[in-house]
Amino acid sequence: MKRVIFSLYIDIPSEDIDIFDKNILKTGDTPMNIRTKEQFAKHYGDLCACKQIYADAIGADFILYEYDTNFTVWSENIKKQYPYLTMYNIINFYKIHLMYELSTKYDEILFLDFDVVPMKNENFFELWDLTKGIAVLNNNNKITKIDSVTDTSQTIRSPSSKYFNTQAMLIEKGLSPKNDVINTGIVGINKDHLVKLNYFENFKDNLAMMSELKNSSDIFPKKVLQYFGWDNETLFSFKIKENNVSVQWLDDKWHYFLYQQGFIPKDTILCHTINKDFDLVWRRLNA
Repeated sequence: MKRVIFSLYIDIPSEDIDIFDKNILKTGDTPMNIRTKEQFAKHYGDLCACKQIYADAIGADFILYEYDTNFTVWSENIKKQYPYLTMYNIINFYKIHLMYELSTKYDEILFLDFDVVPMKNENFFELWDLTKGIAVLNNNNKITKIDSVTDTSQTIRSPSSKYFNTQAMLIEKGLSPKNDVINTGIVGINKDHLVKLNYFENFKDNLAMMSELKNSSDIFPKKVLQYFGWDNETLFSFKIKENNVSVQWLDDKWHYFLYQQGFIPKDTILCHTINKDFDLVWRRLNA
């Protein structure tokens, strides 16, 4: 059984950074994308090392993909075909593409966003049977009821935006609108489920459908449609439902969402540092 952990670090040029939360510009705070760029650069060495240490501890290979020739060629081709995609969109579609590339060599794959830090050396591959389904977290508890959505309450990256976007795609295809908000910051998957997911099948048509739903649909009020985008997680959730792919849900230990809490529970195994407070993570890790 060949297993690999991989991560992706693309240092987005400043001119290509999209400010997805326009409201924050009114407050004078640093936009999250700019903070992310700064914190990734500052903590680059430790973020690489912690994943390598974890992979070594559990007997898996580790690969870090960066802004190399392969990414440049792939991203330029995607941008040429879909000029409306942001660099952030492209990077997140690229990580799915890499899963398929790695599946030609490895039986099981664990993807960790670059801001994910392993806190313990418990073996993911031994404790999650990937023959039973894709191992991911859902953010269903973060969905805002449609009546509570306002013109300024969401962003294109909000769980609610992805939920309603996926729902609209499923309705458009005549499928049940019931769906889950998939978070692809941590993904455990094997060859068989990648094949069944068939993520890039009809990719062009699916992106066209997403554009049409955003720009000319009346399926939801405008206050909801304005937050639709071309998000890898929206498409991931859609493909799971369209192709009836089995899923097993990661719990908080295996995908802890560090956002506004200011603390990390002792039983946390993988910490997804959404707020980019890596100093807090290192203090907790070294305590």
